[in-house]
Amino acid sequence: MPLVQFAPFSSLIHPSFWHELTNLKIDVLRLSDEALPISGSYSVGRSVTDRESGSEIALACNLTVGSESFDKEIKASPGTILASGTFKNYNTIEEFKAADKAALFNHEVNKIWDRIVITRDTRFLNHFLLITFADLKKYKYYYWFAFPAFVAKPAWEILDDGWKDATEEFSAEQLFKIHEQLRSRSSPLPFFLIQHDASIGPVEDFASFFGSTPTERPTIGFVDPSAHPTNPGWPLRNLLAYLRALHPGSSSTLRVLCWRDTEIPISSWKSRVGVIKVESGKQQETDERPSAVGWEKNPQGKLGPRMADLAPMMDPTKLANQAVDLNLKLMRWRILPALDLDKISSTKCLLLGAGTLGCYVARTLMGWGVRTITFVDSARVSFSNPVRQPLFEFEDCLAGGKPKAECAAARLKKIYPGINASGHSLSVPMPGHPVPATSVAQTKKDVERLEALIAAHDAIFLLMDSRESRWLPTVIGAAKGKIVLNAALGFDTFLVMRHGARCTGLPPNSSRLGCYYCNDIVAPSDSLTDRTLDQMCTVTRPGLASIAAATAVELLVSLLQHPDGMHAAAPQANQDPGLPTDGSGDSVLGLVPHQLRGFLAQFRNIHIVGAAYDCCTGCSETVLQAYEKEGFEMMLKAFNDSKYLPTLTGLDKLYDEGEAVLESVDWDEDGDADF
Repeated sequence: MPLVQFAPFSSLIHPSFWHELTNLKIDVLRLSDEALPISGSYSVGRSVTDRESGSEIALACNLTVGSESFDKEIKASPGTILASGTFKNYNTIEEFKAADKAALFNHEVNKIWDRIVITRDTRFLNHFLLITFADLKKYKYYYWFAFPAFVAKPAWEILDDGWKDATEEFSAEQLFKIHEQLRSRSSPLPFFLIQHDASIGPVEDFASFFGSTPTERPTIGFVDPSAHPTNPGWPLRNLLAYLRALHPGSSSTLRVLCWRDTEIPISSWKSRVGVIKVESGKQQETDERPSAVGWEKNPQGKLGPRMADLAPMMDPTKLANQAVDLNLKLMRWRILPALDLDKISSTKCLLLGAGTLGCYVARTLMGWGVRTITFVDSARVSFSNPVRQPLFEFEDCLAGGKPKAECAAARLKKIYPGINASGHSLSVPMPGHPVPATSVAQTKKDVERLEALIAAHDAIFLLMDSRESRWLPTVIGAAKGKIVLNAALGFDTFLVMRHGARCTGLPPNSSRLGCYYCNDIVAPSDSLTDRTLDQMCTVTRPGLASIAAATAVELLVSLLQHPDGMHAAAPQANQDPGLPTDGSGDSVLGLVPHQLRGFLAQFRNIHIVGAAYDCCTGCSETVLQAYEKEGFEMMLKAFNDSKYLPTLTGLDKLYDEGEAVLESVDWDEDGDADF
């Protein structure tokens, strides 16, 4: 008599599974190679009709996994059977290759056998194992499935005329009854017993299901994932092992219904039936585990892993979306588990100035995963720009030059299409730069545009060339409660600072850090007129701008990670970075200083803490309240009258007091004093 041949499971993996594994690896597993539960599913076997010959061609006996396979609350969809599994992902390809496959396999086989002997539960009979290695940089996934199945010794044989159509053993009414019972159950039944009247029941009831009258050929059924006419599906192997282990005296000859019908109405029944037998000369003891097989073969027909390469299938934009954050998420694996990347990526940044500082700030912001970057600049790209400003190229300088802001934004989108970048050509009005009567209306529109842009963003970077151009956004940013960061360059020195947050309802300057203007007793005025060429250009050491820009961005990110945010207190000023601090100004990234002054000639940075000044022309309550009360009219006064801000803040009185002190000093005009 011919031996029973079983159709092995073949893995079918939806691409969504790999995407979910990528997210799981980066955000949850990280460096863990702990084994996790997983789920798969299968349904009845299917076939297709050959157009030329008209014959039926059986499709593979598939077990499918998808993105939902990691869901612990997954439920079977109609017509499908869930299979439990064990998933283990390795951190390196070397670990994947060197894994003790035999030990892993035997561990899962023992779990299945223990379930049979101890709990007599059939739900674990379709258990599987999946080991993987995910190369997240190349989007290549190495994997190997095992579908453990016990080996029957001696082997099962098929009796009579072999496998036949179910209609040769069951009437149409009986098959409909079986179909309705399977469909009406709240949870799918992968294995079942069948009475003479076509009533079905769970396999766990084998000892009592057929009543007191013993039957020579008990009828068992299972949802068959195979469509092969003579080869039942892989689940039958463990079902037979289950029955031989628990009921050796009454399971040596069985009638098997391979259930392959799910559609209604049914034009022709696809299910198969056959009688199988195993020699029962020696009954198998329940504590004797049979050997098992089940590692899946690769496409070459050899025992070995497979590889899924998703890169050619993926949209390049989606590839970029996943890849740009990879380095950031890797930080949380070992170094910074508490790093809040969502807070960084959701921060909208406004860059006032698209020159050397603006270009480098934008690139560093992108590196940190910031998704919204807006440029404001009134200039055009010139031939001296591309070598120092990395967002511009030679072609951008031709025909008078492209507008810097729009050109920089467009270049960011070329670098990474997922960025929300925009540019605005806008001239920022400045104190001490009178506005002609004919230009008042346009200046008002420019101010309103700047106010709207600042209101729509979370962090404002002041990256302009002149001192007075920073005044207007300083006032607006302070009034609207925005994070304001300053970066300014000298020849071999730089200043990076965060403006102190406004402390409403508290005593003047209480626990408040100063702004860019708090250390000055001179109101911003016209510093651009009558400058020589070297004064009109920012003459600095070429590496200084990138250092200052990166420092400014890192200061913003550290501030965002601080529990107090923009209200974070500054650490104690400390000129020796090797000395310990009290940690009061720390975020998960370390210190959150107020000001950093860099000296490239000595390759040295120092921290400075500056308190807010109640006569400050940029952030004092006097100035902010005047702006909130008068709006553009107050600004127009500052633009047109260089004495307005000193008078408003009281700096003019400070000047007068200084002059009076100087006049009261008795100077030695002879200059012959001894030293």
